[in-house]
Amino acid sequence: MAFRTFDQPSLSRRSLFRGSGYLAAGAALATLPFGRELLAHDVSENWPNVAAMARKYVSERKVANMFLTFGWRQEDHAHTVGGGNLSLAGSTPVDENSLYRIYSMTKPITGMAIMMLIDDGKLTLDQPLRDILPKFKDTQVLVDPEGSLDDTVAAERDITIRQLLTHTAGLGYLISSKGPQLEAYREAGIVGGRISRMPIPGIPPVTPAPNLEVWADRLAEIPLMVQPGTKWIYSASIDLLGRIVEVASGMEFEAFLKSRMFEPLGMDSTWMTVPESEKARLTDNYGIVAGTAFPIDPGANSIYLDAPFVPSGGGGLVSTPKDYDRFLRMLLGMGSLDGTRVMSEEAVRVGTSNLVPETVDLAGSWMEGQGHGAGGRSLNGTFGWGGAAGTLGAVDFRLGLRTALWTQYMPTEAYPVRDEYLAALEKDLAPMRAKKAA
Repeated sequence: MAFRTFDQPSLSRRSLFRGSGYLAAGAALATLPFGRELLAHDVSENWPNVAAMARKYVSERKVANMFLTFGWRQEDHAHTVGGGNLSLAGSTPVDENSLYRIYSMTKPITGMAIMMLIDDGKLTLDQPLRDILPKFKDTQVLVDPEGSLDDTVAAERDITIRQLLTHTAGLGYLISSKGPQLEAYREAGIVGGRISRMPIPGIPPVTPAPNLEVWADRLAEIPLMVQPGTKWIYSASIDLLGRIVEVASGMEFEAFLKSRMFEPLGMDSTWMTVPESEKARLTDNYGIVAGTAFPIDPGANSIYLDAPFVPSGGGGLVSTPKDYDRFLRMLLGMGSLDGTRVMSEEAVRVGTSNLVPETVDLAGSWMEGQGHGAGGRSLNGTFGWGGAAGTLGAVDFRLGLRTALWTQYMPTEAYPVRDEYLAALEKDLAPMRAKKAA
């Protein structure tokens, strides 16, 4: 196994999905010094400020629900705070089995799928992409990231698996590309997460590529924004890794996730397509305009009831608080859960470490002063990411804590949930720090 690490509010597609600056907050949530006593008693009593924040957002009808989970090491379930309903118009309460669109919280799952294949000897961390997908053999790079697609130079180095895992391959995204490259992505159907069956003002319709193989082939034809291994740019790279999973494993992407991860971990409610029989558990997703929540993807008529043309490894999954907690718990278990090993301890250690190539300049990016692992932020013993509809998830290996926040609204910056959540955590921790210091 070839592992090697380095030390160390108008609505638009861009606005709806750019919450990834907020998405990345998932790992930051776990950097706080939680103590064992936090989970020894009822969680709401120990987290009065967090609970108050959740009640405030729900009672003021800013969101239909705000549900939080906290699990310590290998506790067999996470404790909860908050609540609300599946819909602002309904009365069915959310619980650990409610279905949420997790968007980019899919990325750490895809990242760990790649680490499994490295574990299997099917891939290596610094393997050239062209070895797996030959259409990336003669990659071109834009002279100007916002300039003409005809003004290019050859890539100075190969794109690697490491670069794809860490958003350092030079690829763009519908939410980070500009100019001709952005138009090329739209025309080629290089889409990731889905939003709604309904047309949404401000979001140009994009016809997805017909399948993941064609999606990857079309992506290979579009010049990179920057030279591989030089900049951190939030990108379509994790979606591309879904195709690499298919080629390396010989299985369809979602089938691989199901057989190698979801079934062994007991994640029986995590899908790209929500079965019709389960739609009663699906939350409504809301767009926030001028402080008012409008349903943009009602659960009863959700686009996630339709099979996607392209299974998105970067943002395509729907899951539950219970299921995702099992994934986080597996990471805390260093690849094992309830006696079932799904990946090696080394694969988890490497995948949750800082994998950013030494050649990358992080200045001015979300990762400045931080690290990025296999699909998620890696910082001070923590690993996690979040989703464009307000979800967050992380593990803290030093403290043995797994945390997640569940809600459904877009864009994430419409409300200061991240900052308020962190402030509430700090307030709840202050008396515990004082008690410990006494």
